[in-house]
Amino acid sequence: MSQYAHLSEVDPEIQPLLAAFPPTPDWGTMEATVIQNFFVSQFLPTIMENRRPLLPPESAYKVEDLKIPVDGAEMAVRLLTPTPEGAPKDSTYPLFYWVHGGGWMFGNLDSDDFLLRRICVELQISVVNIEYRLAPQHPFPVGLNDSYEGLKWAAAHPEALSASLEKGFILGGQSSGANYAAAIALRARDDPFFEGRRLTGQVLQIPHVIHAEAYPEKYKDELLSVEQNKAAPILDRPTLDDYYRRLAVKPTDLEFSPLLAASHAGLPPTAFQLCGMDPFRDEGFLYAKILGENGVPTKVDVYPGVPHGFHLVFAKSAAAIKYDKELNDGIQWLLDGAKTK
Repeated sequence: MSQYAHLSEVDPEIQPLLAAFPPTPDWGTMEATVIQNFFVSQFLPTIMENRRPLLPPESAYKVEDLKIPVDGAEMAVRLLTPTPEGAPKDSTYPLFYWVHGGGWMFGNLDSDDFLLRRICVELQISVVNIEYRLAPQHPFPVGLNDSYEGLKWAAAHPEALSASLEKGFILGGQSSGANYAAAIALRARDDPFFEGRRLTGQVLQIPHVIHAEAYPEKYKDELLSVEQNKAAPILDRPTLDDYYRRLAVKPTDLEFSPLLAASHAGLPPTAFQLCGMDPFRDEGFLYAKILGENGVPTKVDVYPGVPHGFHLVFAKSAAAIKYDKELNDGIQWLLDGAKTK
């Protein structure tokens, strides 16, 4: 049994909410466009309304939407810049580059927009929020490559973002977005383009860092949550398998399963947020352990008894409030590390 199995015992506050929560639809029988439209028309408005009360005043930040070139196409990005009262116009801030989640097949600039506006103001940090191309219309690695091209664009244009990379250059992502973030952090580590503009941290929220069919024998006893939580709400194993199918990814592709990389040395300090009822729980713990063994500082925050993505639908729960606060704390921890270098 996994040493973390007890974390699947349901949080008493969450239990009645889960009982009233509708069962996970059988996504596998639906066309991708139906799922994507459901997200935009039904799920996204709920997320945004849950977060609307926490929005900072509009005078505290600036929003700019634009498009940048990516591999024969254009990618929409949203820039958020703090505008504190009395600050000089040429003020610069650390930079936070964000990759949204959504099973690699849904999500957009609005997915985490309100959350990122709050982070921008509360932490006084410039934010780049991206809208990479989605599966199955654009199978792997299109979305990954878009995310990487966006990161390079941000690194090359800090002046357009009122950013100073020396104050902090942090990469973050949630769920499938954390999968892309972990992969592009490895790419960036090995890319001479980033000499002189290295990432100073990464945030991995409920990350997927190894395909469920790619577990090495030596780690199988540490990766039990995908079986233990195979029927968990919000994300169960059949849904995960459907995402894999639509993404058309090879399990052992190192850029989809970054836990399998030959070396993790030289990665930036990493803050993790892991959920107890999540199929991805144990791989998050294992990845944090592997990073630590390779000399990478880590911070791991754990939320017992809650499922993957719970904070999006149970936003008023004590655990979700703690989760959002500790995202800020994790970013601040990374910023404090950048200041000491």
